[in-house]
Formats: sequence, C-alpha cells, structure tokens
Amino acid sequence: MRAIVLIIILLSLTQQCVLPTDPLVIGHRGARGHVAENTLPSIKKAMELGVNGIEIDIFRCASGELVVFHDRTLDRLTDAKGPIENLILDSIRKIEVLDGYSIPTLDEVLDLIAGEVFLNIELKGINTAILTDSILKTKFEKGIWNSDKIIISSFNWKELEVFYEVNKKVQIAILIDDDPLDALPIAKQLAASAINPNYKYLTAENVSKIQKEGFKVYPWTVNEKEAINAMIAFGVEGIITDFPERVGTRK
Repeated sequence: MRAIVLIIILLSLTQQCVLPTDPLVIGHRGARGHVAENTLPSIKKAMELGVNGIEIDIFRCASGELVVFHDRTLDRLTDAKGPIENLILDSIRKIEVLDGYSIPTLDEVLDLIAGEVFLNIELKGINTAILTDSILKTKFEKGIWNSDKIIISSFNWKELEVFYEVNKKVQIAILIDDDPLDALPIAKQLAASAINPNYKYLTAENVSKIQKEGFKVYPWTVNEKEAINAMIAFGVEGIITDFPERVGTRK
C-alpha cells in the first residue's frame, strides 16, 4: 500500500515539473519582420527561417480571384490607393508593394509552399469562403496539398460559418481581438481546432480553460522575446510572429 502511495506521489511531482513543449512557429504574413508582408519573397523567407506554418490574408478582387493582401485599401503598402476589392486582377498585377514586390494570388501562394509547411488562410474579405474551398479542393485532388495542412481563420465568424457549411474536413481557427473565452461558443459550433487570440489578452488561466475545452491556442502577433517566453510558459501550441527566428525552428 505504501509503495502504491509513493508511486502516485512521484507521478504527481513528475507531472508538475513537465516543461512546456516547443510551440509551432507560424510566420505572420510570411516573414513580415524581414520582407514585405504577404508577398512571395516574404513567404520564401519564412520557410528559409524554418517555420512550421505560414499565415496569410485574402480578399476577393473585382474579377473574382483571391488575392493575398492584408489591408482593405492599398494606401499603406503600395503605390496605389483605394479598396483592393474594387480592382480586377490585371490592375492589381501592375501595383507595386513597398520595395518593388507584387501582390500574389492565393493559387500562387499554394503552389509556392506546396504543402512543405502548413498554411493558415485568414478570410479577410467578404465572399471568400466558397472560392477558397473550391481552390483548396482542386489542390487536394491534384495531391499537391492535404487537408490537414490547411487552417482557415477569420474575425468574420459569419464567413467561417459559410466555409464550415461546405467543408468540414479543413481545420478552422477562430480569430478574436479581445477576451479569448468569448470565442468558445463559436469554436464549439464550428468544431474548430484552435482559437487565434491577441496574445495581450492571454493568461495562464484562460489558456488552460481553452485547452480543456479541446482547442489549441495560436496567439498573434508575438514579436518581443519577453512576450514569446510568456506564451511558451503558458503552454500555447503555436506562436504567430513577424520574426520566426526569435521563437525557434521546426524539428
């Protein structure tokens, strides 16, 4: 009997001393801290830095294609102005992003990565869910990608609902910019795999609550070493960052 009690105590102590596991490293808009965000060279840089995954943003342009860009307007990042959704792809091709880069399509990004790392596609614009599903299914059929290498996320939970209606195989992550616990109901409704919260709202307690509900935690955008260390201490499963090398490299 005493031997059994001793074993139980030792197991308890062992569990309490387990160090946090290394989180997945997710390049934010590619490697935004090094190369113009959401461009093919930025994505290449992130892969060179050894990320596990890459996060990008998409809009649907006026001619119907999905383009990879973060802002609703072109003003901040390009030599053009106005909403990106108002332009056709031919016009978008002529726009220069920061240091001479161009705006890629989702199709081009998928072909570049080719399943080497996973891809978190944020549905930034409206009416992106159905076309994203169609493009992904084409890639799956060709064997270029597997569904387990894709995550679909959005702050627009209605758009996530549309995606879930047509595709229940691809993982969904709920984006939220305030109390991450508020995302739990929609995460359950959509059978999400993860919640992607603003790291500033995370604590050891709410991370634990989210994980106990069965969801992974992928906070954004964690760039400073002190914040990165805090997220690792909280035991998050992945870290979205502009500087992948500050977190580590994939195994």
